[in-house]
Amino acid sequence: MPTWNSRGLRGSTLEELLNKTNAKYLENNLALIQKIPTPITPIKIDKQSRHITLAYFEQKSTVDYIGVVQGIPVCFDAKECHTNTFPLANIHEHQVKFMENFEKQDGIAFFLLYFTVIDKFYYLSLRELLKFWNRALNGGRKSFRCDELNEKYFLKKESGVFVPFLDGIQQDLEDRE
Repeated sequence: MPTWNSRGLRGSTLEELLNKTNAKYLENNLALIQKIPTPITPIKIDKQSRHITLAYFEQKSTVDYIGVVQGIPVCFDAKECHTNTFPLANIHEHQVKFMENFEKQDGIAFFLLYFTVIDKFYYLSLRELLKFWNRALNGGRKSFRCDELNEKYFLKKESGVFVPFLDGIQQDLEDRE
């Protein structure tokens, strides 16, 4: 069973930005998105600060966020990447299966990637991920580079929120038509 320690803070910058974005979207009645906590069992707790210092994961998590945008069910996972290449090992098969099943129920599933090296957010639709995923399963590269991504899904920071993923959802909906 995997354990958690200080590695559990990876991605906390992106999570904080998403939580602020979700609060803004809720305030403007645009979306209701909730962070899904990963169930853990604490092993060690610092008695002074009451912080968990070691724990193990009770089960595999599916996605980081789930909710509804203007009547459309959405789920997504958020990942930070510190290079121009994203390793597919950061995405797990059970997450992909959950997202595929979610979309079979007429929801929208995607990943929000934050490429810290270039300070850009990317909306990675499940459809686009599956192209890279299947390439890896068929013996191809087990990662993808920024220059392989569709330019129109890089999120622009001009919409007044930290991570304007509603723009990505809108583009995704238009491309599905």
